[in-house]
Amino acid sequence: MLRLRKAVTNLTQEDFINGYRKAQLIDVREPKEFEAGHILGARNIPYSQFRQRYKEIRADKPVYLYDQNGGKSARAALFLKKKEYTQLFHLQGGFRTWTGKVRSK
Repeated sequence: MLRLRKAVTNLTQEDFINGYRKAQLIDVREPKEFEAGHILGARNIPYSQFRQRYKEIRADKPVYLYDQNGGKSARAALFLKKKEYTQLFHLQGGFRTWTGKVRSK
């Protein structure tokens, strides 16, 4: 838990909304969950494919991560920290607590 706190900044929904438009917004849930509904503007890089696809995320821009509950996005943030990404944020409580704009197919 301490390692996690050093690697990623936990954000409330309000703080998340204030910053994610100027950042890369990454949803680490599986494609089926993503298609059912996701935060407007998010890109889907499932946690199961994260090790292969993390290079799609720019290291020079802030990275906002989220998943359903917050567990996988926290692990994804730890992984990115090891790859020398520095501006990492994740949504406290995950998508299930989100009340902002949502897009679904």
